[in-house]
Amino acid sequence: MHDTHGTSALLPSDAGQALLIGRIHDPRDQGPSVVALRNGVLVDLTHRFPTVSELLNQDDPAAAVARAAPARWSFDAVARATLAGDRDAPRFVAPCDLQVIKACGVTFADSMLERVIEEKAGGNPQDAARIRDGIGQAIGAAISSIRPGSREAEEARRYLVREGLWSQYLEVGIGPDAEVFTKAPVLSAVGSGEAIGILKASQWNNPEPELVLAVDAAGRIRGATLGNDVNLRDIEGRSALLLGKAKDNNASCAIGPFIRLFDARFTLDDARRLEIRLNVTGEDGFVLDGHSSIRRISRDLTDLVAQTCGRHHQYPDGFMLFTGTLFAPTEDRDAPGQGFTHKPGDVVRIGSPRLGTLINRVTYSEEAPPWTGGIAWLMRNLARRGLLSA
Repeated sequence: MHDTHGTSALLPSDAGQALLIGRIHDPRDQGPSVVALRNGVLVDLTHRFPTVSELLNQDDPAAAVARAAPARWSFDAVARATLAGDRDAPRFVAPCDLQVIKACGVTFADSMLERVIEEKAGGNPQDAARIRDGIGQAIGAAISSIRPGSREAEEARRYLVREGLWSQYLEVGIGPDAEVFTKAPVLSAVGSGEAIGILKASQWNNPEPELVLAVDAAGRIRGATLGNDVNLRDIEGRSALLLGKAKDNNASCAIGPFIRLFDARFTLDDARRLEIRLNVTGEDGFVLDGHSSIRRISRDLTDLVAQTCGRHHQYPDGFMLFTGTLFAPTEDRDAPGQGFTHKPGDVVRIGSPRLGTLINRVTYSEEAPPWTGGIAWLMRNLARRGLLSA
């Protein structure tokens, strides 16, 4: 991937005041290192915290980062290699490791309606425009103001059932229970600068720019980052039981570029106010811009975390939680009525001033670099480097 915006594009606008942690892959180590950014250099945390999961499980991760070891890498050098796709030099990889990668869907009213449209259209983009107009007129305005699980939501549900408009997506959109699913296996996420994958079989798909929460084993939200929950709309639209095939494929989950830890300068309330921007630029000259405003989310971030973990489900190594997106592209790319879909070579930029920019190029999952670094590989690598101890 060529560098079109410079290395500073990866960074938040207030990077000098941000507590940023991440992971790099250094060929000399043949494996990942946990790093923190400080004054333009990357300090190595790996000898104290071999994994990001262990760091986030500390009582005070921010204080642990403040006591970080001496610098080892130049940020600019690593960022240049990352954006150039140079796998022979130290480069950034996804900033999470042993955390389970979970996701919440249908958390915004507008995108909820798009999921309903996918279902009603059976994954056929040609039918989507007609159904979108009809459903939007019938329930769009009413749904957007309803608090999930409320008495008003139950009244809306009864109305929609009578009108033949009820959907499984409306159930999780305005019902008491959020949709929570496993987006990708542990360690399978790609980072900024890496390829993101769509299946060759998919003819209707799109990026999903999302806020991703970094949550520890106790359910505490430690920080936030950006994510792309790549979605194959035609496959999910055929059946919700195909969610795994639509969501979890080689390189179909991108997270990064850094986890920004919460501190006095960046809090959970700041995360609740984030605006996330999307830009897709195709080799054919097509440009798509969009955004997702966390202010418009239907369920609070803490509610999504509580529905993911608790007495009913534990995550000893923590988890990364995609929180859903407002963005659902309807702009035609090729023929009228076909809507938007990716093409190989698309460059996707997902950015927010407080979190930096996640940059990836689209390829087919079948042609993306294969995922080979699993949990056993990581443990062997850390043991060989003398980084594991009791």
